[in-house]
This record gives sequence, C-alpha cells and structure tokens, in this order.
Amino acid sequence: MTATVALVLRRGRLLGSPATGELVDIAMDGGYITAIGPRLAVTGAQEIDVQGQLVSPPFVESHIHLDSALTAGQPRWNESGTLFEGIAIWSDRKQSLTLADVQERAIAALKMQARQGVLFVRSHADVSEPNFTPLKALLAVREAVKDWITVQVVAFPQDGIYSSPGNAERMEEALKLGADAVGGIPHYELTREDGVKSVQYGFDLAEKYDRLVDIHCDEIDDDQSRFLEVVAAEAIRRNMGHRVTASHTTAFGSYNNAYAFKLMGFVKRAGINFVANPLINLTLQGRGDTYPKRRGLTRVKELWQQGQNVSLGSDCIQDPWYSLGTGNLLEVASVAVHGCQMTGRDQLEACYAMITENGARTLNLAGNYGLAVGQPANVITLDTTDEIAAIRDRATVCTVISRGVPLVTTVPAQTTWHRDPGNLS
Repeated sequence: MTATVALVLRRGRLLGSPATGELVDIAMDGGYITAIGPRLAVTGAQEIDVQGQLVSPPFVESHIHLDSALTAGQPRWNESGTLFEGIAIWSDRKQSLTLADVQERAIAALKMQARQGVLFVRSHADVSEPNFTPLKALLAVREAVKDWITVQVVAFPQDGIYSSPGNAERMEEALKLGADAVGGIPHYELTREDGVKSVQYGFDLAEKYDRLVDIHCDEIDDDQSRFLEVVAAEAIRRNMGHRVTASHTTAFGSYNNAYAFKLMGFVKRAGINFVANPLINLTLQGRGDTYPKRRGLTRVKELWQQGQNVSLGSDCIQDPWYSLGTGNLLEVASVAVHGCQMTGRDQLEACYAMITENGARTLNLAGNYGLAVGQPANVITLDTTDEIAAIRDRATVCTVISRGVPLVTTVPAQTTWHRDPGNLS
C-alpha cells in the first residue's frame, strides 16, 4: 500500500549532485522531511513537480537590522555615504519610532527576504534608548512570524555600552526581555579601555543568561582598531567559540600582514564565526581614502581557507547606511565573489555555502537545518542547475517551503523575441 504524506516535491536536482545525476523526490510530513530519493513510492496530499530545478536548503540571513529597514531618506539622506553619518541620521530617526512603525517595516522586510528564499534571520535591535522600542517591536515580530520564518534578535548597543549613561544596564534588561544574543560595538566606545571592557561585559552577560554573542567588531578602516583579538581571547578563555560571532571586522583588511597572520592563529584557536556584509562594507569603508582605495572587507578568502566559519549578511535594506538593497542573498554572494576575488569553482561554491550552511552554523541551528531525512522541512527551489549558476544568474527562487508547507511560489520572468536577432536585414 502506498504511503500518503502531506507534501511531495517531485523531480528536483539536489544541491551538490552532478548535473547529469538522477532527479529526486522529497517527501514531507508533520513539518519534517521523511524521505529523499528518486521516484519515491509515496503519494502527497499536495505534490509539486519542480521539473529539474535546483533544490537547496533555505538561505540564512546572518546579519541585518530590521529595526532600521526601509527608512532611507528619513529624516534625510546620507549624502556622505559614511558609517558615522548613518549613525547620526539613525539617532534622529529613532526618536520617532513606535512599535507599530518598527513592526510594519520589519515584517515587510522579512516578506521581501522570504520570497527570495530566506527562512532564517538574525537581526540586531538597537537598545540604546530607554524605551526599548526597537527591541520590543522585534521580539513581537519574532513571535508573530515564527510559523513561517525563524528570527533571532541581538541586543545591540548602537551608541556604545559605556559611551552613554544607562546603556550597560539596558543591555542586561534587554536579555531579561528575551533577546537571543548579546551584541556590542567596541570600536565606537570612547576609549580603547572602554572597548575592551564592553567586550568582556558582553561575554559576562552571555554566560550569565546563556545567550549567544554577536559583536559589531572593528567596523572601521583604522588599522589600530584591534578588538577582534579581545573577542578571540574571551572566546578562548571561556570556551565559547562556536557561540560567538564577530561581525564586519573590516579593519582586518587594513592590518599589516605580520599582525594579521598572528591574529589568524588566534581566531582559529578560538573557533569563532565571522560575518561579512559585502554590500555595506564595500559602500561604507574606504571613504576617507584617496587612491588606492581599500575594499573595506574582512579577509573572507583567507579565513575560509583556514577553515573558519564565514557567512554573509545583507546588513541593511534601504536605511540610513545603505539606500539600496532588496534582501536578495544571491546578490550578496555575488558581490562577495567579486570583492573578495573568490572566482575559483570551489570558491564560488563556498560563497553559496556562506548564505546557506555556514549561516546556519553562525546562528547555531545545529540539528535543525539541511536537506536530510528527519530535518525540518525547510526547502527552496531555484530556476537553475547548480549553486554557481545560481550566483551568476541571480536565479529566481521559485518555491519556498517552510515547515513542510508551501509559503511562496514565483514564476520566473519570460523573454519573447519579436524578431530574429540573427537577421541583419
């Protein structure tokens, strides 16, 4: 007797399988993948024939600011394009935030990402204001969307922990309110000593409340901004590496090689995660340079080559720091390919992994991510043959399945020629 399941995806090409390999079916029931194989002898209450499309685990957004998304031009444009003008603009804009305002924009941004295959998101929430509006709004959003997308919220002290009165206490209160991770911005503290203290305090809170750590670290062109070594040291001393993420680390691209090579050994020993945000890092950094201009990216290729877990994020979608962006992680991966000079075949495949499995490691999703029997049924299909073609062509995400239920279907654009382009007459 043929078994019946809730959903069967028919004739898909599994990520990583040969282009000439056999197409497979994926059976899903009760929100989990129950079988994978060619021509499965099961019947689905719903069946989707994807006709050879690439089947992939969903994209993972490792770093975004949903509280500021879709605010570009409010109250004014960032004409200098710098990080610090963006911070000043956001300082003004956040005075008028309401719960409804943040929630509406955050959900709109999540929908933009979900239709492009993103089903896991880590968002930073500014906790530098006494009212906690961004944090409370994003915690409410996390609950509201939990049936179709997973959101982690990082308590992020945009104005620094020790540079503003009360921020240290607000960080702890944010964890009591339910933030998933502890953030930081040590390079924006008043002194080097305050920056070191802020990192240590963040780790203290993470241990006290059993939370993850994700620190905006050395997001500056200053080759003397060296808080990554502090993050690595704390991770080593506390044996927390896999739970710790250093985001941005753009100064790493400006360090002299003697120091950088020493630091590479420290971060390898620490086993921490890295997140690069190519769209924003290339845009914001190097603004003070004449020529040659620095790329403003961390050492993505070198970190990947030594086995470090590196993932990629959007960081911003149409906000004071970046007026562009649609939340498309294939675009993010493509810019990483170019900015980090990762054009070899294995390097291209690595950049795809940085928006999928590596992102899952950054978010600590072990055991709850991937295309395997027993895993949650989160699956996307793309109108392409493999991950390299997906990045090259910005392939359309055609089907998004969340928790075993179809969430979004998109039909790829079609082009019709109305005359023969080969006819020169």
